[in-house]
Amino acid sequence: MNIADYMQSLGQQARDASRLMARASSQVKNAALLATAEALDAARERLLAANAEDMKAGAARQLDAALLDRLELTPARIDAMIEGLRQVAALPDPVGEITDMKYRPSGIQIGRMRVPLGVIGIIYESRPNVTVEAASLCLKSGNAAILRGGSEAIHSNQAIAACLMQGLRAAGLPQAAVQVVETTDREAVGHLITLSEYVDVLVPRGGKGLIERIANDARIPVIKHLDGVCHVYVDQDAAHDKSMAIAINAKTHRYGTCNTMETLLVHESQAASLLPPLAQAYQDKGVELRGCARARLLVPSMLAAIESDWSTEYLAPILAVKVVDSLDDAINHINQYGSHHTDAIVTENYTRARRFLTEVDSSSVMVNASTRFADGFEYGLGAEIGISTDKIHARGPVGLEGLTSQKYVVLGDGHIRE
Repeated sequence: MNIADYMQSLGQQARDASRLMARASSQVKNAALLATAEALDAARERLLAANAEDMKAGAARQLDAALLDRLELTPARIDAMIEGLRQVAALPDPVGEITDMKYRPSGIQIGRMRVPLGVIGIIYESRPNVTVEAASLCLKSGNAAILRGGSEAIHSNQAIAACLMQGLRAAGLPQAAVQVVETTDREAVGHLITLSEYVDVLVPRGGKGLIERIANDARIPVIKHLDGVCHVYVDQDAAHDKSMAIAINAKTHRYGTCNTMETLLVHESQAASLLPPLAQAYQDKGVELRGCARARLLVPSMLAAIESDWSTEYLAPILAVKVVDSLDDAINHINQYGSHHTDAIVTENYTRARRFLTEVDSSSVMVNASTRFADGFEYGLGAEIGISTDKIHARGPVGLEGLTSQKYVVLGDGHIRE
């Protein structure tokens, strides 16, 4: 197989399909999603058999336990994929919505119409269920998709792709609307990220190394986030019970997610009353604490934090802790060391809450809530294709609306410009 020619062909087919998808009705797109759900349900044995091949190969390659866990398809995970398709089908379709219509002095009407982005390239690792998630969101938002999963999931992804093709055929949509790259050759990724003639945006989903490579080498806009170095700041006017609940939940609800707190900042006036009981709660849950000098005076069992701890996404039961003198110090620390993902303040002071919301430069900023809420489902998006920490186009959790753009529409009645 000539990889360059193969990827060029996928790109051309996706571009052609995207024009048909842009005019597909909500009813037809929903029919494709529901037909795919039925196809997955009927193909359970084939899906599990294909996944067993990948799991066997992964064990032979000595993939670590966490990677094998993400790779595995179980009956429950197939159920979740089917339910996810049905949920996306039930979401409002953003395509074609016209907003902000207003008359101008000339007599014309101006508004904005929501339209698909076109062709979306999605590059991801390990988890076969991403194939369904990504395809469903692209389909519902009227886009064509080129999906390049990890080589470790090739058999699983191909089995899922067959179900997607069945769903598209049943609804009368072009099968090229969703194309799963069939080669495991890494050269395919290099070509995909440079297909600027055919691909409108890239969405990498995976580890930091993958995302950095895509961001650095792509010739196409990328929707991404690199790190989730999230903070909770306990203000001088924070309620003790709220501080305890939020700080514990933000760190221990799940350790391996991008919206998990990695650094806890505590105002000096709160430190003596808050840190010892928090440290005990963290210890009970097996969390290792790495603190600044002032934090360690109050909790001597803490390890000493080093400079790199303030900018590390642990994705593990490890937490950096720092005592700060003021809201200004907290904001400066977050803007210096954070990753512009999600940061929260705990306070009963409206003025300081407003300052935090205004001055912290992150895609999600919260008051009196756990950072774990930074999620498309929790935000009411129904589903998300990822989280963006960039500032242009999409920022924060990216759902259906984030996979569309807007164009101006102008309505007249023979109007000419004088």
